[in-house]
Amino acid sequence: MGGMSIKKIRFIEPANNRYRVSPVNLYTYDKYIRTPSTGLLTLTTIVKEIVDDTLMYSESISKVKWSDIFDADIVFIGIFTMNAPRGYEIARYIKENSSALVVMGGLHASLNYAEAVEHCNYVLLGEGDESILEFINAYENNTPLDFPGMAYKDDNNALIYTGDRIPPHNIDTIPNRYLMYNFKKMAGHNTIWAQVHASRGCPHDCDYCALVKHFGRKVRTRSPENVVEDIRQGVAFFEERLFKRVMRILWITDDNFFANRKWAIEVLNAIIDSGIKYNYTIQARYEVGLDDEMLVLLKKAGFVEVAFGIEFIDDESFELYHKKSTREDIIKAIHNTQRHGLRTRGLFILGADNHTKGIGTRLAAFILENNIVEPVIQSMYFVPGTPVYEQSKNKLIHTNWEKYTGHVVHYPMNMTPAELQQELITASAIVYSRKQLFRALFSSDSARSFSARMTFLGEYFWQKSIRRDLKRELKELKNFTEKP
Repeated sequence: MGGMSIKKIRFIEPANNRYRVSPVNLYTYDKYIRTPSTGLLTLTTIVKEIVDDTLMYSESISKVKWSDIFDADIVFIGIFTMNAPRGYEIARYIKENSSALVVMGGLHASLNYAEAVEHCNYVLLGEGDESILEFINAYENNTPLDFPGMAYKDDNNALIYTGDRIPPHNIDTIPNRYLMYNFKKMAGHNTIWAQVHASRGCPHDCDYCALVKHFGRKVRTRSPENVVEDIRQGVAFFEERLFKRVMRILWITDDNFFANRKWAIEVLNAIIDSGIKYNYTIQARYEVGLDDEMLVLLKKAGFVEVAFGIEFIDDESFELYHKKSTREDIIKAIHNTQRHGLRTRGLFILGADNHTKGIGTRLAAFILENNIVEPVIQSMYFVPGTPVYEQSKNKLIHTNWEKYTGHVVHYPMNMTPAELQQELITASAIVYSRKQLFRALFSSDSARSFSARMTFLGEYFWQKSIRRDLKRELKELKNFTEKP
């Protein structure tokens, strides 16, 4: 192991679609630019307290200065499923050109450490807020890595797993946005939003959700004062510019912000009392749309929309994947949220076992009938380590993780993979048609602010880019007709 003084540490967030300079970045998200990871930046901030020369790179917003990476003592690489292949490529590149220790972590590495450990020296499991400091201390002092939350190969090439780690209770670290290379410069792009993550964990257990597997079912929260200070710093970071951004909005990225209702009310009141005047968006389960007190507070605090994780539009799908929702209640929640002056976004999944041809058209009709704005429509997710992945291993077309971003990667029960891909294309084309673009930009709807109109314009071009990619894959998917 180590037994050396650690003087320089670097963090890297890999990206499938790596950043490059392009006019497309002005209006299309996730083509060559996307919002970088808050979680990895939080770890960077924690490590900065003990190793002064600490910096993070995100391939989502900049190119990596490899000369700065190669002379680091330790390089931490955070991966999700979709960017795992790129993470493995980076790890190999560093090993070939440097003596730096390579450590991987993140959701995919944690749930699939036996795979990840083949590409690095060590895997840091779980959230890492506390274990990352233990790891650095152990490496520096050449002491055993016997604390929970580690995986690595020993001298005999045997896999060592030290067990699951209890998730950290104190999560009040405010990520220092200045520790990410080029972030300040790139914050001027309207396709990048300020983000704050206020709580972790979710009490529900939907079969396809990897976040519950990673963060657990016990909800842990940051103090309301801490959340407000993070918001204050985030707004300042994005707004300290000569020219104001068109898209002046901050995204509360919690998986289930409203799971602890008492705390959520305290946070919203703290935002109101802070005097910060800004626009916010948040994602939530449908139940918050039936909570009038919460909706009043959201509107008063400056929230302009709620993104519901709706996923399906029929009760049979909800039951199949253990999601406690009903179509009737979701429609009530949507309409009630809109009555309170909040826009409703929707996140949807196609490719459930009960879905048949025509589901794309039916979903598009549901979206338009219920005035859902800027929906995200994706194929069923199969993140390794989740119940739906384990149940569907024999249905997967391949394990090219780069495609595990909502593209079709499995044999649906009642369609071919190509037919499901076409349903995705159809749904997107209807919802993001030129007719809908014209309505979004030029309708007299007073609920549509200038910012909302520009958001739809950006989403229109983003979806156009997604459909182009989906169409390219259609020819290949047509080769997969026989279920295994």
